[in-house]
Amino acid sequence: MHLLLLTADQNTPFNYFPVALQLVIAIGFVAVMMGATHLLGPKRRTKDKLVNFESGIPSVGNARQPMGIKYFLVAILFVLFDVEVIFFYPYAVNFRFLGAEGFKEVVLFVAFFFCGFLYIVKKGALDWED
Repeated sequence: MHLLLLTADQNTPFNYFPVALQLVIAIGFVAVMMGATHLLGPKRRTKDKLVNFESGIPSVGNARQPMGIKYFLVAILFVLFDVEVIFFYPYAVNFRFLGAEGFKEVVLFVAFFFCGFLYIVKKGALDWED
């Protein structure tokens, strides 16, 4: 009974004060930054001031021009196989504890990804000569 009273007393609204304080500070920071950019931003909107500037290279062409789907496909494939490599870290840390059963599971994991890689190559997803 004493334990129940102790846990009930610990669950007070004051315990949420740090969360509320962080929320107020975050909202205040966003409001101050938006106000500062409005006050300090360009007032006269000339053509030269409104031109996008990226790394000193003048922009060429229209930004609305469609990009090839191959670029996005290769990016997604990179993320997919990069995530696969991330899953090897827990195995590498615990490989002695996991033993032969863990090794079989890792080989199965790699086999699934290898089948996916073969499917991608067969479909021609990595062929850039199209």
